[in-house]
Amino acid sequence: MALLRGLLGAKRIISLSVAATSKKTVTAPKGFLAVYVGEDQVQKKRYLVPVSYLSQPSFHALLSKSEEEFGFDHPMGGLTIPCPEDTFISVTSRFR
Repeated sequence: MALLRGLLGAKRIISLSVAATSKKTVTAPKGFLAVYVGEDQVQKKRYLVPVSYLSQPSFHALLSKSEEEFGFDHPMGGLTIPCPEDTFISVTSRFR
């Protein structure tokens, strides 16, 4: 049951990401935070995550990795998380 719940959460994140990129929106909807994920310096994928993820310890670990690499100067203009997309989805799919 937990696996199914996690997969549904990951699907929601991906669908929000796809919807955001297909509409070329600049701002995130209320209650969401836009983050750019990927290890490639040229191409990163934009994801919209609920702000409730900010209270999750494993999301804090991703943010710490971002802080170590970029400090507060993010090249994409938004919050950039330097990890593989599958790692990001794996971590965030465990959240409720």
